[in-house]
Parts: sequence; structure tokens; C-alpha cells
Amino acid sequence: MASYDYDLITLGAGSGGVRASRVAASQYGARVAIVESSRVGGTCVMRGCVPKKLLVYGAHVAEELEDAVGYGWTVDGARHDWGALIANKNTELQRLEGVYHRLLRDAGVTLLEGRGRIVDPHTVEVDGKTYTAGHILIAVGGRPILPDIPGIEHAITSNEALDLPARPDRIVIVGGGYIAVEFAGIFNALGSRVTEAIRAGQILRGFDEDVRSTLAAEMEKKGIRIRRECQIQSIEKCEDGSLSLLNNCAEEMRADAVMYATGRAPNTEGLGLDAVGIETAQGGAVVVDQYSRTSVDSISAIGDVTDRVNLTPVAIKEGMAFVATVFGDTPTAVDYDAIPSAVFSQPPIGTVGLMEGEARTREPVDVYLSRFRPMKATLSGRDERAMMKLIVSRETDRVLGAHMVGADAPEIIQGIGIAMKAGATKAHFDATVGIHPTAAEEFVTMREPVPDPSFEHTE
Repeated sequence: MASYDYDLITLGAGSGGVRASRVAASQYGARVAIVESSRVGGTCVMRGCVPKKLLVYGAHVAEELEDAVGYGWTVDGARHDWGALIANKNTELQRLEGVYHRLLRDAGVTLLEGRGRIVDPHTVEVDGKTYTAGHILIAVGGRPILPDIPGIEHAITSNEALDLPARPDRIVIVGGGYIAVEFAGIFNALGSRVTEAIRAGQILRGFDEDVRSTLAAEMEKKGIRIRRECQIQSIEKCEDGSLSLLNNCAEEMRADAVMYATGRAPNTEGLGLDAVGIETAQGGAVVVDQYSRTSVDSISAIGDVTDRVNLTPVAIKEGMAFVATVFGDTPTAVDYDAIPSAVFSQPPIGTVGLMEGEARTREPVDVYLSRFRPMKATLSGRDERAMMKLIVSRETDRVLGAHMVGADAPEIIQGIGIAMKAGATKAHFDATVGIHPTAAEEFVTMREPVPDPSFEHTE
């Protein structure tokens, strides 16, 4: 029997890799090492979900202050200190990184600091030193990518946006995905003049159409300028330090910062995958089966590097399933059906299950839709509308999709995701007593479906 330095070497100390490594070591007694060239915690904790959500909280205070007047408060002299927000955010990230280090230590996982490269099916090289393992887990995540246009060196990504020394007065955000709309909300609420440039005709490709149009309308009411069918051709730095952007309509756009959020790519470059024979897809994602196994028996991959469902909780579930399969002798596959997700835009989005268009291509459905002014806005005077939507199978009455744009949408959708996972029907929703007065009660009080798009009125 072969003798290895470790039972498992994990490449990447993000959420998925850390969870898999800890569980393999603490619950199954495996000898585990984890390799990381940057900060322990990965994209989500260090340069993604967590710091972004902290900035979202900070930005949302601006609206709370405005709304307070309608509730009788006098707010004088309030001002925002961008530097203080960033410093406080960084302090929290340092605390979290310390927690992750301790979790690894307590589980008995060895941290190998450096860039890892796979040498053969059982060997990893870290900064010139080799280590062997019975199994190798690739969990290196992804990174933002930038297009090849003149002047792209003047642009930043979400990584740099989280640590800008000063808030730009004017910012152009290129891209229409969830990262782009989230940062547009952050900068706009804190006082920047924001332009979002998108190639398509609407933001948030891949989301339900009512979600897309509702959020776009709310963003524009808040003062965010969305430039549709707009492609940036070049960027130049001006003498005064500002940036000049030329678009496909021969229009010049001026800004103090340009942030690209036009896509991400798996971090597979330099990992040695080709030399070992690991199959990758176009774009570099590691190809895996339902059990996260690559084309090499001893090597598996989880998380964003596989480009399946790029969400932190999914990577964690994939890590747990990998450990159960490899060390628990219990082949376990992740169920990717009806995964709840959120966009922390302003207002936020919560969504789970099928979009209306997607559902209609599969079977006849009934769609229930509600748009309303949140109760809080009655005294604050804020011009904001919420949207809730249910997609229901006409044959089985099962709820196939639920979507919301409005305050607390992510918190509300989490509970609905549980109900859908349990097979809830529209009758179950109808039989549930609503909590009044809340926005969430709307999901259990929608009674009449909207007309089918194929319906034609006749006299």
C-alpha cells in the first residue's frame, strides 16, 4: 500500500476547501494539508460576499437617515466617512481570517502557504517543495476578468473597489450582472454619480424578467444611470486625473473611476492540470462528475473552479459531499434543484426555483404577481415599489419558482426555499396564515393568477 505525506491535500483555503479539509480531519481522522497563496477565507470572506455585504449595510444607512424624517426624527450634520467604513471593514476581515486559521488548527489541518501546483495524481508542489497525498482536492475558486481594450489598465474590478482609498465622485460600472448592480447601489447611496454600462438591453441576464425590469426601474428612480446596449471601446486617462471612456455610439463618458464586473474565470492557470491529464472546459473550468471527481481518479474539484453553481453555500455542500464520498465511503451528490439565492442590490432580490419563461417551456403554469408600495414608504414618502411572484404548476399545484424584489427579500426567500424543497403547493401557501402587517404575507395572500400570455380577449 502506497505511503503518502497526507491523506488529503486541498488547493485553496476558501469556504469550500476549508470546510472539506476540516471535516475530513476532524470527523474522519484524515491527515490533511491545505494550500493557500493569499488570505485564508477565500473570495467570499476576504474579497466578495462578506466585505460587500458590510458595504451594503453602510450604504443603506443613507436611506434610513432620509426616511427617518418622515417618522419625526431630525437628522442634522450626518455625513459619511468612506475611509472609516473601509478601515472598519478591514478590521472585521482580519478577525474573520483569524477565526478561519483557528478552525483549521483546531481540526488538525496543516496550512501550507504558497502557490500550489499539481505534479502528478498524488503530488503537489508548493513553492518548490513537494508533498504527496492519497487524494487531491482542487478548490481554488475564480477571479474577475477584464476585456482586452485600449486603456484597460486604468480600470478596477470588485477586488479593488472594496479597498479604494477614497470614494470616487463619478464612477462607471461596466456590466449588468449581480456584482455590477450591487456595487452600483453601494456607490450611489454613498453619494457617487453612478453610470452602469451594459451590452444588453436589460440588467441581470439569467434572472426572471419581472425581477430584471423591477430592479432596473428602482435603480433608475434612485438616480443610477443605466446605459443599455453600450460597449466601452477604450479608456484614456486625462491630464486632470479623470478617465475618458469612448463607447460604441462614439459618445465620450467621463468618470473618476471605472469598475468592470463583466465576468469571472476559474483560477486554473498554472495549476498543472494539462500535464496531469485533468479535463477542463472552454474557459478553464475543471470538468467533474456528479461526485465532483475529475478525469483523474485521485483528484476532485469543488466550488467556482468547476463553474457549476457559483455560490458559497453550494461550494460548502460540495465539499461536504466530497468528504462523505471519499472518506465516509458514502457516495454523495449535491442536489442543485431549487437553490435559493440573493442579490444585495438596493432594493435587494431574493429568488428560488424556476423563472417564468423557463417554467413555461416545460409545462403549463399559473403565475401570481403582486406589486405594492411597502408600508414603511407611506410615512417616509419614498417612491419605491416591491414585487413578489410565484410560478405554480397547473398540473400538480407545486410551487416551481418564487421571486421577490424589495426590502428583506433575501431573508424572506430563505424560508420559502425550505417550503419548496419540501414540495409545497399553492394550496399550502393559501392555507398558511399571513403575519400582518408584513411584506412576507403577500406570498400567502395572492389568489388570482395573471392572464396567460397566450390569452386573447374576445367580445
